[in-house]
Amino acid sequence: MDQNQQTPAASTDETSRAFSIAGVDPRILSGPNEAFYPLIETQFNVRLTARGDELLVFGPKQNVGRVGALFADLIEHIKRTGELSERYLFYAMTIVNEDGRGPSEKLEVSTSLAGIGTRQIKPKTLGQKAYLEAIENFDITVAIGPAGTGKTYLAVAMAVAELKHKLVNRLIFARPAVEAGESLGFLPGDIRAKVDPYLRPIYDALHDMVTAERIRNLIEDRVIEIVPLAFMRGRTLNRAFIILDEAQNATGAQMKMFLTRLGNNSKAVVTGDVTQIDLEDKSQSGLVLAPGILQGIPGISFIELTERDVVRHKLVARIIRAYENWENKKTGK
Repeated sequence: MDQNQQTPAASTDETSRAFSIAGVDPRILSGPNEAFYPLIETQFNVRLTARGDELLVFGPKQNVGRVGALFADLIEHIKRTGELSERYLFYAMTIVNEDGRGPSEKLEVSTSLAGIGTRQIKPKTLGQKAYLEAIENFDITVAIGPAGTGKTYLAVAMAVAELKHKLVNRLIFARPAVEAGESLGFLPGDIRAKVDPYLRPIYDALHDMVTAERIRNLIEDRVIEIVPLAFMRGRTLNRAFIILDEAQNATGAQMKMFLTRLGNNSKAVVTGDVTQIDLEDKSQSGLVLAPGILQGIPGISFIELTERDVVRHKLVARIIRAYENWENKKTGK
């Protein structure tokens, strides 16, 4: 969009409004090379003209109103986070189209999630916010959703926050050692070398929140344990925050074993994606069976994240949707 272009004359079926964008860097609001404005124009069938601290919006009355709500949300988001990603822009446009208002003001959470330095970790979607609130308010949270929705990352962030606030004194991260039919026995090295590749996503999340030296010290002091699920048998975990990641690859028996490790003043989070089960008999996945067995038990929350909560590259959500459509066609849904 050319900031110096002449204001187009509004036709009889159009309206125009000026919206203030004072208080934010217009370069952030417009995106790299002003790429965000054309996306908004296409989504809402409007035309935008920037003039100083104002944006002039021309188009159908309802659409102009929605664009006003969108910019109010984007400005609030930038003030809150200091940034605006293309992914958040698309998410905000979707929510504004559905609800008439953006999601930014609804994304505030009571728990402070700090990364390394001054970085703050915040939910990027309403689904993620509901997930964090469930972890805060329930002793067991089961989160089911596709890749890229922040299931593991946010659970680790909450675990680190509870450790920093001394609500727990141990963090236990577990994963089933099952990946695409491979067996640990065929991998080289000792047991740690065998299981580390399976647990790498947890290490990656931790390194965003705690310095590498601090992680090493916490692991050496056994404040942090990162273990295969099978190693959890027979334990009772008090004052611990326990995460079972990739739970779709745990059997029903393993899921029961994991959940019954919970001791006094402990909290458990179970995460997984039921579309990526590597067990030979997918129907025996503990994550598939859990809702039918545990739904309605006080103290347990089930959270379903969807493609709308994907915070990776925008193509990830499209890939997830394409596979869902393919699966539905295959099963005749």
